[in-house]
Amino acid sequence: MASDATAAATTVDGSALAGRALAAAGTRHMFGVVGIPVTSLASRAAAAGVRFLAFRNEQSAGYAAAAYGFLTGAPGVLLTVSGPGCVHGLAGLSHATANAWPLLMVSGSCDQADAGRGDFQELDQVAATKPTWKILAKLAALAAAVSGRPGGCYLDIPSDVLHQTLPESEAAALIAAAANSAASDPAPAKHKSLDEGVEKAADLLRRAERPLVVIGKGAAYARAEEAIRKLVDTTGIPFLPTPMGKGVVPDSHPLSATAARSLAIGQCDVALVVGARLNWLLHFGEPPKWSKDVKFILVDVCEEEIELRKPCVGIVGDAKRVIELINREIKDNPFCLARSHPWVEAITKKAKDNVLKMEAQLAKDVVPFNFMTPLRIIRDAILAEGSPAPVVVSEGANTMDVGRAVLVQNEPRTRLDAGTWGTMGVGLGYCIAAAVAEPERLVVAVEGDSGFGFSAMEVETLVRYQLPVVVIVFNNNGVYGGDRRSPDEITGPYKDDPAPTSFVPAAGYHKMMEAFGGNGYLVETPDELKSALSVSFRARKPAVINIIIDPYAGAESGRMQHKN
Repeated sequence: MASDATAAATTVDGSALAGRALAAAGTRHMFGVVGIPVTSLASRAAAAGVRFLAFRNEQSAGYAAAAYGFLTGAPGVLLTVSGPGCVHGLAGLSHATANAWPLLMVSGSCDQADAGRGDFQELDQVAATKPTWKILAKLAALAAAVSGRPGGCYLDIPSDVLHQTLPESEAAALIAAAANSAASDPAPAKHKSLDEGVEKAADLLRRAERPLVVIGKGAAYARAEEAIRKLVDTTGIPFLPTPMGKGVVPDSHPLSATAARSLAIGQCDVALVVGARLNWLLHFGEPPKWSKDVKFILVDVCEEEIELRKPCVGIVGDAKRVIELINREIKDNPFCLARSHPWVEAITKKAKDNVLKMEAQLAKDVVPFNFMTPLRIIRDAILAEGSPAPVVVSEGANTMDVGRAVLVQNEPRTRLDAGTWGTMGVGLGYCIAAAVAEPERLVVAVEGDSGFGFSAMEVETLVRYQLPVVVIVFNNNGVYGGDRRSPDEITGPYKDDPAPTSFVPAAGYHKMMEAFGGNGYLVETPDELKSALSVSFRARKPAVINIIIDPYAGAESGRMQHKN
């Protein structure tokens, strides 16, 4: 009786209730920037068992939460202050929704009684965030983030609610009710087209002369690697991963069509697309990149996506489950393309020829550095780490584009890049997410100097938490590299200003890391780079390796020149 009376007499405020509720819902990490009115919420959540990673900027914290959702399958949680902090957090919320990654953004907001009167940092945050979330979250916030097509959810907590108190007994009852509600949510119903779609898909693949499996990051998110590897090995069908689908089936697999991409998508007659949208990354599934006669089999959790694309066969469902069912269907009437099959021979020959051409370029030690030489050295150092393989974070125009071809992923969810939106500035946030989500793995960021600059101050966050992250900056003096203007663009009263693409030449980015107590390296030769990688990988401590690159080694806009 005495303990019941004590519980009734003890009060809990909204910050403590929110922190405990997040912990009870299974949240293990939260990313954000504290301030009015959420400082206590962060501390209370940490006391309840949620590790809070404090950032220097909400934008980076949001990208961390988004990547955490992809890597773990659980919603990344982003905490922001009111007004401007919420606006900064929109970058991560929208990025998560665009990439179909689960994220819950929690923002404090002004006192409800003062709304509309010009309160401190007042903003109609629900209206401001609405275009970027799939649901305005309440008790089912975390579950909503992962249901159907994953995406961003938003939870607004006014400051008066955070300061409000209630008896401990009521708080415990509310948390228990929320947990029971989440536990009782019905399992997703099997879509009516699933069995019929699986049967049609297996039949199309069986009858195809030039089949192809396209692996998207949705397949990686769904943990479909075992099922897809079985499909490829059993049927002998070549596969093509999208950038973050790399590693679902190892890049080193003999049926990889990555180095024969144009041939694969241009001549395949049936394409099984798993966890990827037919958007700009896949040329919308249209000619001239694709054959006008190709038949698409789309596997997606979102029925609206399939209705939009109008494939030959559309299957609504989880990628892992659907591919398991296709494997089962094929097992009853098996088929396999032999390595001597004309289609397989054409893909493997083209891939081998292209790899040999690239390796000939990579074999040269070019100094001053181009992109190829340092990427070869980085690739070899990463592969030497073995398993568990490092998580590679990649952003920047040329750095990311060339790196996608050179760097090798043999394990799933070990590549993070600009994603569906082509977002620059994700790098350091991604690094921090990967380091806490995959603590057994080294994290290696391969960054252009422009991409690095968006979130460079987060090197202090790396040092503060002593995370095993090595950041490699390709320093070519600017966006795309230096001044690439034509003579007719260098006119007018400000013609002597630096070019819009130019940065301070040979900037000392490594010194930023040293200023906070991490390790910094300036490298200009192959031997210097090999030494810096060896020492920093072995130490597994925060480091920045600043690589001086020839400013004219890359191309403007990387491989997207046609859009600039």
